[in-house]
Amino acid sequence: MERPAPVNAPIARSAMAYVLAGGRGSRLLELTDRRAKPAVYFGGKSRIIDFTLSNALNSGIRRISVATQYQAHSLIRHLQRGWNFFRHERNESFDILPASQRVSETMWYLGTADAVYQNLDIIEGYEPKYIIVLAGDHVYKQDYEIMLQQHVDQAADVTVGCLEVPRGEASAFGVMHVDEEDRILSFLEKPKNPPPMPGNPDRSLASMGIYVFETKFLIDQLRRDAADPHSSHDFGKDIIPYIVKHGSARAHHFSRSCVRSGSELTPYWRDVGTVDAYWEANVDLTEVVPELDLYDRDWPIWTYGEITPPAKFVHDVEGRRGEALQSLVSGGCIISGSQLRRSLLFTGVHIHSFGAIEGGVILPYARIGRSVRLRNVVIDAGVQIPDGLVVGEDPDLDARRFRRTEKGVCLITQPMIDALQK
Repeated sequence: MERPAPVNAPIARSAMAYVLAGGRGSRLLELTDRRAKPAVYFGGKSRIIDFTLSNALNSGIRRISVATQYQAHSLIRHLQRGWNFFRHERNESFDILPASQRVSETMWYLGTADAVYQNLDIIEGYEPKYIIVLAGDHVYKQDYEIMLQQHVDQAADVTVGCLEVPRGEASAFGVMHVDEEDRILSFLEKPKNPPPMPGNPDRSLASMGIYVFETKFLIDQLRRDAADPHSSHDFGKDIIPYIVKHGSARAHHFSRSCVRSGSELTPYWRDVGTVDAYWEANVDLTEVVPELDLYDRDWPIWTYGEITPPAKFVHDVEGRRGEALQSLVSGGCIISGSQLRRSLLFTGVHIHSFGAIEGGVILPYARIGRSVRLRNVVIDAGVQIPDGLVVGEDPDLDARRFRRTEKGVCLITQPMIDALQK
């Protein structure tokens, strides 16, 4: 049986984080052909899911479960390698919960709520007092303890994490209509005319897909929803609107619990769900003072720490000098006689001589041949770029060979390279 938390202990010590990490993220195109969106690489060393998991760990939560489904192998392997330090004897747990048809032999996870419902026995076995349901596919830093404290202080049935967004952009989100005390009056899914925030007609409150419940209350709601044949078994479509109508739902502003270092001027939250957004968020990290501070030692982003040698820059002769300007270069990389600008290299990338790369996001263990010129590209892990390839100078040619976005970013995968050589 779970031991009760000490008096005056942080609420996080009585909470479980339940991370929904089963989505494909189809707008990332071929980047998610072999991996779920939460497993996509980000920031040089991390995966996207590491931000949510690090938030939970840094907030003091020591019970974490991750529900997986689509193309789960890469994600599960990463979690096993990088998040295997939780110890039962310290009242800690880290469970990976693939869609294993435990409720029915014909049922995978039908929706976000069903992904929790199918594992109720595991949740009940730990007896957490509170549960915070999280999405595993966004990049942000947040102290969940502050959100948990609000939930308890207001005696809410559910507390919903919300972003303040320009009203003109809110139609892309689920929007909370709230009163002056942040009581949620209605939940509107992608409304054409989003309701404004009280006292701020130009802003709306968009759901972050973060929900806090008392565990016993959530279990009752999931069982009620599971018995409803007309439900889609989804938090945003079914569970939250029901509680808004029949219970007490409160909005929690992300700005109140976001974690910022001294160099981060505004709350940072990104859905890197398109190739353009993914490229921009990674390249933005090369700025002198980026909006997201990955160097904040007070709120580290935990991940699998692969053992690598230092990055290496070689050749110091005119026309063949290995150098990187305003770039991030991870361990194990070798920059051999080429120049980088505004680029981010993940672990183990090898770039050969006489080339130039600007605006490159190059995933682990890619190899770039000689005399290659690349501009505004995302190169998938392990891709072998042949000698002499030029990308980013002829839009029509790029679009015929690779995935070229509306903003001119080219996604390059190994099958695309193989097709060039047939």
